[in-house]
Amino acid sequence: MNTALKELVQYKRLYLLTLVLGIGGSFQYGIQVSMMASAAEHVQTFVNETWVERYEVPVDESTNMLIWSFVVSVFSLGAWAGAIHSGSLPVTHGRKKALLFNNVVAVVAALLMVFSRMARSFEMILLARFLYGYNVGLGLSVHLMYVGECAPKKRRGFLTLTASIFIAAGKVTGQIIAIRELLGSESMWPYLLASSGIPAVLQFVSLLFFPESPRYLYIDKGDTEASKTALHWLWQEADLKLELDDMKGERESMQGQEAKTVLDVLRSRCVRWQLLALAIPCAGVQFCGNNALYFYAFDIFREAGVAEDKMHYLSIGIGATEFVTILLCSLVIERAGRKKLMGYGYLLMGVTMSILIITLSIKDLYSWIPYVNISLIFTVMCIYGLGPSGVSMALPADLFLQAWRPSAYVCSGTINWVGLFLIGMLFPYIVDGIGQFCFLIFVAYCIFSSLFMLYFVPETKGKSMIEIAEDFKKLNFKNRHTEKKNYILQTQF
Repeated sequence: MNTALKELVQYKRLYLLTLVLGIGGSFQYGIQVSMMASAAEHVQTFVNETWVERYEVPVDESTNMLIWSFVVSVFSLGAWAGAIHSGSLPVTHGRKKALLFNNVVAVVAALLMVFSRMARSFEMILLARFLYGYNVGLGLSVHLMYVGECAPKKRRGFLTLTASIFIAAGKVTGQIIAIRELLGSESMWPYLLASSGIPAVLQFVSLLFFPESPRYLYIDKGDTEASKTALHWLWQEADLKLELDDMKGERESMQGQEAKTVLDVLRSRCVRWQLLALAIPCAGVQFCGNNALYFYAFDIFREAGVAEDKMHYLSIGIGATEFVTILLCSLVIERAGRKKLMGYGYLLMGVTMSILIITLSIKDLYSWIPYVNISLIFTVMCIYGLGPSGVSMALPADLFLQAWRPSAYVCSGTINWVGLFLIGMLFPYIVDGIGQFCFLIFVAYCIFSSLFMLYFVPETKGKSMIEIAEDFKKLNFKNRHTEKKNYILQTQF
């Protein structure tokens, strides 16, 4: 206990930076995902009222649904644009300035939301949703880069995992403030949709008091003294030789080369297995069924006989369950490691959803089965929070060296946001077509990701970036001994 308290005091500034990064980074993702369900009815009513004022006829149902679907899906398109820029803005201007700019985007989006009703313009809502998406896509990637580069290797897993904690906290917050008693009423919905402006202002002001990423200062900018000063301020540690030597070795190996492009990441053999580990179990986490269960939960609640006005409160319980289990994951990730938590987590999710498919198929046979279905949803959320959710944020920070990291996060963000867009747009149609058997898609993904993680991805806990790169060398250049000698230089350009 004394050791833990000592480390808490020593790294208090680093933990405070993590809090600031989370508030304006991944927290925004969670709150945007969860609040829209409550605003759906009010936004669609506003669209109809605006349409009548302009054209003197009510909007037909199909057009109204199309506009609403675009309000929801344009967020993912904006997030994709933000993820693409996460490969250039943080490299050109630094992690800190990229986030400061990103907060301005969120504030502009919040103002558009507030004044949309006054201006009688649903187009302002569409633009604001796109900007919110951009804010989340850029903010999530830079958040992970920033905190991963500031963390010592013994704390890197825990600190990058906090991104999942803030996502879950954002989901719960969005669900709570969206209840009718708070901001979910007909008169308050513009303020509900503008609420993301508050975390943006908090992060903008707070970041002014924190240093730039030490690894960015040393490796990208070559400013040794500024990097050392930033490290000392964040870690409150006098002996920084090991960390500085690690950064020095990585910088020297770059030999003046520029940061790698997305095309370099996709084509280069020397990061092929890192890219696969990033794409399949991490960025592809959208295909594990977590968000689909959020979409499907209300139907299952309805089958269980839960009253319509009580469903929203039960959904808060699902968000709270995910939040608590991610907190538990943060306590064990440095002991259990990334490999086991994610690998066995996906396996258990696949098994649980297989059982859910069966119980959904026989839901009419016994009166108690719908309640079993609710229990299975909560079980899947528990497993997701304890494993895949947290590790999907922690593992990418381990996989790539400095020159490759920004472009790798562009690839990760592209897969993540395109995946969310596809789930949001196609899942309702898939449910209409094959019902509960839609979960077979997610079962297949979970089983495949589990096997891939357990059999092919090396454990990364407690290792330096160079050590992890050496582990992946065995996979990238298997049976190609003549190429191995050039591996370190190729990987660290």
